[in-house]
Amino acid sequence: MTVFLIAEVKVTDDAWIPDYAARVHDIAARHNGRYLSRSGNIETLEGEATDETLIALIQFPSREDALAFTSDPEYLPFGKARQDGSVSHFRLIDDTDIAGAIPYLNKPS
Repeated sequence: MTVFLIAEVKVTDDAWIPDYAARVHDIAARHNGRYLSRSGNIETLEGEATDETLIALIQFPSREDALAFTSDPEYLPFGKARQDGSVSHFRLIDDTDIAGAIPYLNKPS
C-alpha cells in the first residue's frame, strides 16, 4: 500500500541543509522513495498559519520502504543534523479513504 512521508520542518540553523539537500533524495530513492515536493512555498488556505520553513512530501510503495529509509544507517547522520538544526515533524499517511467513499483510494483495513 502506498504511503506518503510528510516532513514539516522549521529550520533553526541552516548549516545542515546543503548536505541534506544534495544527498538524502538518493538515499530515499534506494528505498523506492520519490520526492513529490520539497518546497518552502507554503500557503495557508484555511486555519491558522504555522511556521514551517519547508514541507517535503515523499511517496513510498509501502510503510516498510519508508521505515527502511528513515532507519538507513547512511541516513541517520543526516536525520540527526536535521533534528539538531530544526523543529521537525515526520508524518506517515497511507493512500486510504477513511470514509471508503472515494473509489480510487483504498478502503481502510
